[in-house]
Amino acid sequence: MSDAPSFLVPPEPVLSVHSSGSGRSWIWRDEKLAAGDGRVALAMAQRAGIPELLARILHGRGIDPSQVAAFLDPKLRDWLPDPSCLRGMDEAAARLAQAVRSGETIGVFGDYDVDGACGTTLLTETLRELGCAVHFHIPDRQKEGYGPNATALEGLRARGATLLICVDCGTAAVSLLDTLRTSGDIIVLDHHKPDGAILPGCMVVNPNRVDCESGLGHLCATSVAFLALIATCRALRLSGWFEVHEEPALLRKLDLVALATICDVMPLRDLNRAFVTQGLRVMGRGERLGLSTLASVAGVKETSSAMACGFGIGPRINAGGRIAQADLGVKLLLSEDAFEARALAEKLDEINRQRQTVEADILTEAYHQAEAQLESGHAALFLHGESWHPGVVGIVASRVRERCNRPALIGALQDGVIKGSARSVPGLDIGAAVIAACQSGLLLTGGGHAMAAGFSLSADKAEAFHAHLDQALAEARHRPRHDALSIDGVLALRGATTEIAAQLGRLGPFGAGHEEPVIAISRVRAVKSERIGRDGNTLRVILQGEDGGRLRGLVFRAADKPYAELLEDRAMPVLHVAGQLRCEQWQGQDMLSFFILDAATI
Repeated sequence: MSDAPSFLVPPEPVLSVHSSGSGRSWIWRDEKLAAGDGRVALAMAQRAGIPELLARILHGRGIDPSQVAAFLDPKLRDWLPDPSCLRGMDEAAARLAQAVRSGETIGVFGDYDVDGACGTTLLTETLRELGCAVHFHIPDRQKEGYGPNATALEGLRARGATLLICVDCGTAAVSLLDTLRTSGDIIVLDHHKPDGAILPGCMVVNPNRVDCESGLGHLCATSVAFLALIATCRALRLSGWFEVHEEPALLRKLDLVALATICDVMPLRDLNRAFVTQGLRVMGRGERLGLSTLASVAGVKETSSAMACGFGIGPRINAGGRIAQADLGVKLLLSEDAFEARALAEKLDEINRQRQTVEADILTEAYHQAEAQLESGHAALFLHGESWHPGVVGIVASRVRERCNRPALIGALQDGVIKGSARSVPGLDIGAAVIAACQSGLLLTGGGHAMAAGFSLSADKAEAFHAHLDQALAEARHRPRHDALSIDGVLALRGATTEIAAQLGRLGPFGAGHEEPVIAISRVRAVKSERIGRDGNTLRVILQGEDGGRLRGLVFRAADKPYAELLEDRAMPVLHVAGQLRCEQWQGQDMLSFFILDAATI
């Protein structure tokens, strides 16, 4: 009997870690490197003049040697499409240009998340610069719910708006918008998957509508709005408008596009990568008063990074829409007064702290429910509670999804109705599952995209909805409780230098579809550990190598990380650690830090 083909044999885990402190095996992100074939990466390193470690990472992520320069420094001109490739764009741009030439009043209705806030800010700011009077409305999550509502849109009409724009919402509001468009034009700039082929009868620009062949379904709504403004300015330019009027500097507004793309967890590839790269450069110049003030209040040291946007700035802009006044984020982003900006930033920072407290109270119960559902064999986790705050269910869903490696749907039960948010795992389309449930009559409302969705249903249909989810997402049952950790490279502690960290930083920006490289550092001891931070939930350690070298390590949300016990073990066992190596600026000095994602005993 012949030996089995080698490709059927599971590769040996990195550093022989079969089960780490968090129960995960460590595997090579690129199986070719696991087999020891680094020839292509070595050739790439020599051709591009980059360290071999960088070349291995790029090779493992499918980057061809000829694409290295363009990947490391993506230019918007290389990726920016003709906006006309989006179905409905030319009609929408022509209507916007008409509104500018006529000096119309425009009403903008945006969603209450970061994408909605950024899209609303982008449209409001630019259309005002073009001479229009613009009023905006961000709905109250609890009182108005998701999406446009008649009271708000009619309120914008009452303020003189002859053109309404819905951004980051509206695709699913077919009956409402069909009724309201009889009294004036409406444009929808959205990216959420529609309910089949049915669309509102107004102007709908959405790369995910079934008849749009643009291939831009990975864009957020703010990016769609940016392309709409490009098309509008083109129409105005062709009509001679800018011969006597000043043209807005759209590229200086890419900070909003970058922030929205990162916080809406859009895949950082192709056009998105160029948008975020250029947008972070704009953000780094500190020209938007609201963003720079919020970063200062939040203690964000490096504002022009994807991490700062995703974990520092974005949650605070979101906070108002979650548990307080929904339009605070837009007001801050539009602010041009230092005193006002400071007051708004401090208010959002305080609201974010309240949000964290509310979230922590719900998480304990949610984790308990999740464990029970896993033991019962559910493919998807559908959790809800009567005392749960509807403003934080999306964050809780993300935490449960991360902890359990299952699609997680979290709802707040009020007056017999469960309203909530869903988060999925890669490869399972939660938006499609929710839309199908809506079409079958299980839900009152529902929609979203592959990785996130929103829904509402009568409490008496909860069991049937969960059964539908289990069937639609049955593949999740075969997923391990903990996915393997993908490793991009291995270093001894002496090789973890500021130079290597700086080279790794060149691969950014990082996010969905292009995660920050994970490096394993072999044979270290945690010779010192301490809990730090306002809530004592950050673990700081000093890692020491066998050669005596030392490196600072950090573990965030340590209470949720079972491997933290290994780092706090006073016996100081020899460990392998895996994480992200970063070089940060602190008081003008380069500071090397290792953000630990896992640890394993030898």
